[in-house]
Amino acid sequence: MALIKKNLSAKKEYPFVPVRDLVVFPQMVVPLLIGRQRSINAIEEALSTDNEIVLCFQRDPRTEDPGLEELYPVGILAKIIQNVRESNGMMKILVESVERVMLKQVLPSKKYFACTLERIRKVVQKDKENEALMRFLMELVEKYLNLNSSIPREFYGTIISIDDPGRLADTVAGYLPIKFKDKARLLGILNEKERLKVILEILNSEISVLEVQKEIQDKVLKRVEQTQKEYLLHEQLKTIQQELGKESENPEISQLKEKILAANMPKEAESKALEELNRLSKTMPLSPEATVIRTYLDWLIALPWTKETEDILDIHNARKILDEDHYGLEKVKERILEYLAVRKKTDTLKGPILCFVGPPGCGKTSLGKSIARCLGRKFVRVSLGGMRDEAEIRGHRRTYIGSLPGRIIQSIRKAGVRNPVFLLDEIDKLGMDFRGDPASALLEV
Repeated sequence: MALIKKNLSAKKEYPFVPVRDLVVFPQMVVPLLIGRQRSINAIEEALSTDNEIVLCFQRDPRTEDPGLEELYPVGILAKIIQNVRESNGMMKILVESVERVMLKQVLPSKKYFACTLERIRKVVQKDKENEALMRFLMELVEKYLNLNSSIPREFYGTIISIDDPGRLADTVAGYLPIKFKDKARLLGILNEKERLKVILEILNSEISVLEVQKEIQDKVLKRVEQTQKEYLLHEQLKTIQQELGKESENPEISQLKEKILAANMPKEAESKALEELNRLSKTMPLSPEATVIRTYLDWLIALPWTKETEDILDIHNARKILDEDHYGLEKVKERILEYLAVRKKTDTLKGPILCFVGPPGCGKTSLGKSIARCLGRKFVRVSLGGMRDEAEIRGHRRTYIGSLPGRIIQSIRKAGVRNPVFLLDEIDKLGMDFRGDPASALLEV
């Protein structure tokens, strides 16, 4: 094909419309919505003469008043077929694109967008290479349509009869959903053979992406189908077992049941745990509810219901340990020894709770550790300073995924025994806000 640039029109200037985020190719009929006042003035100027309008394409859609540098050099000469004025001041037009034109100058002084241009006339030449490229393009289009169901199959029947290589490349580029920059690049290629090669390159890239996308989609669908199949089989098996009056337990459920019975829980806790286990056996393993129930049961099993350390109630040894760990504090030591002596005599002392008051660094926390050493118990410390949410004490509601018990239960589980020396540190630093009052929640504990 040979290209001849020649000014075929007697007109010196043309009204034009700068188009955003859209590229139009020759031999297309497209609707446009016009909003800028200068663009509307350009349409009215075209309608008052010969209905010819030039469509130019903006490099940056955010530019309101584009000059020659902000427009792609190749535009489209089009005919206005229909126009409708909207009530909001905008204008709808239907245009038929005719041919490519080369922009020469943008005239800024007009009330409407105006430009000078050169129209491009083409001469089609027979070429075997063009014929081969066209056939290859048709094969790629067919492959693309098989992968992309959003494009109707009738499109292939529309282009199969096109024997002009340039028009074939333009039609494929105009109607397939390829990137704006790729379309603008194709519009600017005047050589038909080069245009065919570029559209083949772009289409090959799009097909590669679609193949990967289809592969991922097939894997996801296969996984979903497998999950649905397992669910249906599970439900059928459950129904059959109910009809036969017997149910085979899941190995995981059986293992959990053994752990519950071996945990030596109180009757109320064991009854509740078995009830939740029964619910778990009837729940889908992948459902959020199953995760919540399983977490609850794991916490019940992990708690030291019966495991405890044996107290060492030796007053002389306790005095020795207190003297080793702390210098002075005679009144405090006497009160601790008095507490231990009463406990040794009664053996059933449930209280009172020892309360240490003093400035930071005077040894309140370390006294708790010393008491644990005296009794031979494990030591647990929970810092309450700055705690504002009462859920930290009571625990979170089980309806929430990832909910946890309160800090006291967590600490007992961490200690591994039911009778550690438990220190609630910085109790005077508890906060209170819209989420609740942790200090009041401590009364429940």
